This record gives sequence, C-alpha cells and structure tokens, in this order.
Amino acid sequence: MSTEVTVERRGAVLVVTIDRPAVKNAINTAAATLIGAAMDQLDEDPGLCVGVITGAGGVFSAGMDLKAFLAGERPHVPGRGFAGIVERPPAAPLIAAVEGPALAGGFEIALACDLIVAGEGATFGLPEVKRGLIAGGGGLLRLPRKAGLPKATEWALTGDRIGAAEAHAAGVVNRLVPDGQALPAALELAERIAANAPLAVRGTKRILTEGQEWPAAEAFARQWEIYAPVRESEDAKEGARAFTEKRAPVWRGR
Repeated sequence: MSTEVTVERRGAVLVVTIDRPAVKNAINTAAATLIGAAMDQLDEDPGLCVGVITGAGGVFSAGMDLKAFLAGERPHVPGRGFAGIVERPPAAPLIAAVEGPALAGGFEIALACDLIVAGEGATFGLPEVKRGLIAGGGGLLRLPRKAGLPKATEWALTGDRIGAAEAHAAGVVNRLVPDGQALPAALELAERIAANAPLAVRGTKRILTEGQEWPAAEAFARQWEIYAPVRESEDAKEGARAFTEKRAPVWRGR
C-alpha cells in the first residue's frame, strides 16, 4: 500500500499528511489520488466534521513533482483537480497546517483550504512566472480574495517568496504560531469547529464560499435555500433544547 499520504481519524477530525519529505512533499499522481480519496472520505462520512492537511518533515509542499511530471505523470484527480483538492475542496471545513515552504502548487493547496495555520518560519509563494509558467491550480483565483488584489498582484507577478509574518498581516494566514506548533494549533482549531453542529458548519462554509459570487439581488434567496433545511433539522432543535436545559448539545448530523 502506498505511503505517499497518511490519513488519520481523530474523532470528528480527519488529518491528512503529505508524506514525501525526501522530495519536499511534492505531489505526484499517487499522492494526488490519496489526497482526493481523503477529500471524498471527508465529504461522505457524516461522522467527520473538519479536515486538517499538513506535510511531513517540517515542509508543507513544494508543489508538483517535476521529475514525475517529466516522466509522464499528471497529478490531477478527475473532478477535484491538482493534488485531488484545488478544483473541488471538501464540503467540510479544511485547515492547512503549514511548516516550512508552501510553494507553487503547495501554496495553492493551502489556499484551497478555509483556514491556514502557519509556523513563524513558513514561507509561501507562486514562483511559476520564474519558470515560464502560470499558476493554474487556483492560486491566482483565490489569493486576491484573501490578500486583496494589490498584494496578490505583486506576489504573483514577482514570484517572490512571502514570509509567514507578511502572509499573516495580509490576511492569508489566520494564525501564526511558533515553528513546530502549526499542527497542534490547527488541531485545536479543528476541535473547536467540530464541537459545533455539523450541518450548520457545512452550511456556513457553503454560504461563505458560494456567496462571494451571488448577485446582490439573489443573495438572500440563495442563502435561504441553504439555511432553511438546517433550521428545520433535528440538530437545530437539539441546539435550542440544550441551551434552555443548560447542557452540552448532542449532535446527530440530521
């Protein structure tokens, strides 16, 4: 069995670790397929509420494995895109725990996540222009939304590396932590999210993600389509009941 990627379930949290430290966790076809399968698991298992993706060996990911690419591999998963994630992230929230470099496709994997927790020594960048390429894994689409167009333009056109502190100041990184603490901090954040009602969490993510593209005249109607089923769910009633009874709710995901 391939060990390019390890997947561990911790209660309602799924931890996905890119485990190719000898090549800076660069993504080949096998790794992309395994990440895509983990995203499928996160989508399909009602007992999972949050995902965390990280890299082994103090490195997040250097992006596409160029040696594998030259050998004919294409690390794309049908329906999910590069690394099994960038074109269709999971419906559940996903947190990137970043140590060391997250470059090119590695940065695009992190940008496909909802939240980024980074060690102080982490670095980010889209260096494709330095290699005669265009960042095609969603980085040019997502980075302006997180950092704003002026910063995103500068970073993408220069291809320069961005330090974790600058990425945090720009709003790309949610939490900046001491080196070596990105995964523990991401897990703590994931557990706080997972303590909430799973249907409400997924619905909230969906509105946050899709709502950016909704025409203003249709926004509330489209939001209602997502909101209404959650309001009528058993979990919504349980949340109200638990509040009035001054106890912790017991979520059932329905």
